[in-house]
Amino acid sequence: MTSPTTLERTAGPMAAAVRWTRAQWLLLMVVCTVLALDGLDVSMVGVALPSIGHELNLGTDALQWIVSAYVLGYGSLLLLGGRLADLLGRRRIFLIALSVFAAASLLGGLVDDPAILIATRFVKGLAAAFTAPTGFSIITTNFAEGRERNKALSIFTTFGASGFSLGLVVGGLMTSLSWRWTFLVSVPIAVLVVILGNRFIPRDTPDATDSGHDIWGAVTLALGMLGLVYTLVSAPDQGWGSVATIAGFIISAAVLAAFAVIENKVKHPLIRFGILREGWVARANLSAVGLFGSYLSFQFIVTLFLQSALGWSPLAMALALLPTGLIVATSAPFADRLINVFGATRLILAGLASMGLGYVLFLRVGTTPNYALDILPSIILLGVGFALAFPSINVQATAGIRDSEQGLAAGLIQTSTQVGAALVLAVTTAMVSGHSDGGTVPSAAAMLEQYRPGLVLSAAVAIAALLVAAVPARRRAAALAA
Repeated sequence: MTSPTTLERTAGPMAAAVRWTRAQWLLLMVVCTVLALDGLDVSMVGVALPSIGHELNLGTDALQWIVSAYVLGYGSLLLLGGRLADLLGRRRIFLIALSVFAAASLLGGLVDDPAILIATRFVKGLAAAFTAPTGFSIITTNFAEGRERNKALSIFTTFGASGFSLGLVVGGLMTSLSWRWTFLVSVPIAVLVVILGNRFIPRDTPDATDSGHDIWGAVTLALGMLGLVYTLVSAPDQGWGSVATIAGFIISAAVLAAFAVIENKVKHPLIRFGILREGWVARANLSAVGLFGSYLSFQFIVTLFLQSALGWSPLAMALALLPTGLIVATSAPFADRLINVFGATRLILAGLASMGLGYVLFLRVGTTPNYALDILPSIILLGVGFALAFPSINVQATAGIRDSEQGLAAGLIQTSTQVGAALVLAVTTAMVSGHSDGGTVPSAAAMLEQYRPGLVLSAAVAIAALLVAAVPARRRAAALAA
């Protein structure tokens, strides 16, 4: 088993320049576009939340489900998506799931029923749960491990982060027309990529001797996470000590425990827990929870605060957050070089420290903020932190993993990212709802106080992830190879 230090740091006079064929570039652009589309979809809808809430008469808890339905559907089946990619064929799974994503986007932009709208978001998340790890494993099996794969993964993950960040601006523009366009704009892009993917993604032959699907594992994971998030979101209204809340936590824990039992019994588990015995893999997954969970919750709160409390337009709010996206997008050509020179671990630490500082500085914001002094410093720090940490976490999470489990490793890191985000957002929503004064038209100051606990939570989650990433972990290659 290759050491992650060797994989992360290969710079030096003997390091050869990475040269790709035209076919490799076209393949990379296809899968990168889909990951960018996933990120774009999440952030575009985030910008549109106040407009959706106003038109469909939805409160904060219901709006949270428009975000959480996607990331929860995404996170709950990512492991199954990665495993099916290994077992049934990456190209096949990728194109089918992307077609479903396009259909659900179209339906979501046309409906008026909030329940159906949330359902389409969940279906889109399920589709993305197959495209994301499949695209990841397409890269790891078509680009050689080392500098070549590091460069490909840094571009791939930066596309995802850039789509998420730049989607704020696209979302602002689309929402200025109608919030429905934040759903519909994804349709032609997805259809075009299906056509291109059918041509440029090479056919792969699944290993017929390694068949089997952990359906019950996928079902128990999805139900357990749904129950946990629903219980967290509904707890402020039901009461934290109510029978419904306590029962919800107990049932969710029991279902997740059943998932753990199933994973240790079935022949082809979604998670082979032995993979987490490698210290760097476990730390990468925990870092992903802190990185994306803190940022998604922060964006959710800031979007509502700037538009609903301070009266900013969707476009003005999006432009205020644009520096984060620009920093992440322009970092793509340099991410792999930084990883090769400094190593993924150092960049993860630097990135999480930058994000934690950005969240702490934002706590100074009042009801009449000066953008340059009160908001921009945090936005820049968050952009730098995301650009450093996000590609590094993904490289660290798949370092030293054999090809037959690259889909599993890819699904695992992205599950940590999405499920972590859903859980942190659910806790954030519960804290925000719990501090509501119940007024029909709260003042900007009252809304700021209502949202402040969620801002504190984002900072705390990022700092906790930083501390976890800083703890040395012993390597257990023998256990991983077992």
